[in-house]
Amino acid sequence: MTTEETAGSGAGPPSAGIDEEMIETLIRAFYAKVPADPVIGPIFDRVIGDQWDEHLPKMFDFWSSVLLGTRRFRGSPMQAHLKIPELSAAHFARWLELFRQTAREAWPPQAAALIIERAEMIAESLQLGLAVSRGLPPPGEPSQP
Repeated sequence: MTTEETAGSGAGPPSAGIDEEMIETLIRAFYAKVPADPVIGPIFDRVIGDQWDEHLPKMFDFWSSVLLGTRRFRGSPMQAHLKIPELSAAHFARWLELFRQTAREAWPPQAAALIIERAEMIAESLQLGLAVSRGLPPPGEPSQP
């Protein structure tokens, strides 16, 4: 399943009591940490710059679509990430590490586990799409000699 399909699947709300307020709280807490992070902060600074007021509502809509099936998100995460040539597995690993940490701090365990699972699937999908578009082997597979 692609990231776009995941975001707009309309599969219905998952369990765990997740609501819009929880999503906004988590996303604000996560992105408050991002600018100071030495691994992913510089990329966000270059790509987002001072446009956080426009970026955050997109992220609220994205996660609302992923978790609650609202279909509010309009966009292409793959296309956005393809525009960042320096993205690597290390960046995705750090993004996931920080996201997991923030989810566990902000949400009850069952809800945190659900969004972490979705974030891991999305990161895997994005990394696979980037590898294919760059003509590289999928993440985790050895390169051909």
